[in-house]
Amino acid sequence: MNSLTLTAARTFEWTTLPEAAEPGAGEALVGIRAIGICGTDFSGYLGKMPFIEFPRILGHELGVEVLAVGDGVTHLKVGDRCSVEPYLNCGTCHACKRGCTNCCETLQVLGVHCDGGMRERMVLPAHKLHACNALGFEQLALVETLAIGCHAVNRAQVAAGDEVLIIGAGPIGLTVLEFARAAGAAITVLELNAARREFVMTNYAGVRVVEGLADEGAFQVVFDATGHAGSMAGALRYARFTGRIVYVGITKEPVAIDDPLFHRRELTLLASRNAVAADFPRILGMIQEGVIDTRPWISHRCVFAELPGKMEEWLKPEARVIKAVVSLRNDE
Repeated sequence: MNSLTLTAARTFEWTTLPEAAEPGAGEALVGIRAIGICGTDFSGYLGKMPFIEFPRILGHELGVEVLAVGDGVTHLKVGDRCSVEPYLNCGTCHACKRGCTNCCETLQVLGVHCDGGMRERMVLPAHKLHACNALGFEQLALVETLAIGCHAVNRAQVAAGDEVLIIGAGPIGLTVLEFARAAGAAITVLELNAARREFVMTNYAGVRVVEGLADEGAFQVVFDATGHAGSMAGALRYARFTGRIVYVGITKEPVAIDDPLFHRRELTLLASRNAVAADFPRILGMIQEGVIDTRPWISHRCVFAELPGKMEEWLKPEARVIKAVVSLRNDE
């Protein structure tokens, strides 16, 4: 079967893989139907993602169809549409035993630490598949993206009325926005890109959108979704006394901390990594109920065969990409 492998920075190669095996006990064979392209994929493509080594089959935001199930699988049937929870955890380490499966000590994320979904079919642990036949494959492919924001907002314990600042209105910043809004926060978005500011103003009534901020110490919770070391360092100054800062983006570069400011305001600095299983059914329900509408997010689409030529195009600022989705079938 066809697969697309990232063999070096900015270099995709088509490869032929052996046909996927029949699923074993507790497994399911799935057909890949839609793939969301996220910042991790772009960073990996550019050779800047610290957890991706070459060669690697990318693809962790997946909408899939169940083709076969193995022994003991009772929650899935052939034909089910599913979102994939792409975090393969051990279940036995300290983090897993505490319920923090998102940061398992030996975590393997599909398309990052191990090969992902840029292929026609694959076998996955059945418990990592979350079925929802009411949604389309594109919607299902975006659930994992949303789960990143869901987990970050949960980490920050955002409450109704909290003044929240989100730095960066790319796809991850937007997912944080969705769940901060659901929590009842008063939200400001700081974004340098005019097209992204326009997108937020058009689609999120009541959210304050700014290109710059002069007022320091004005926010109880600050999320940095840029993955830029300078921005992450500067995020502390926007937090008020006793405030919380959450790093959602990741960078290879060291992040400098203004320690006197950090101590004087007694700030709390949190990392947020991936998501947990409970986030997925919650998000599926919110999409079905219309609380979250992912349709405006998808600004760019292509079919699988076009993807190698599209990555460079989508990286250009003038492309104005909010979210790109790759289809492996043409009937949706």
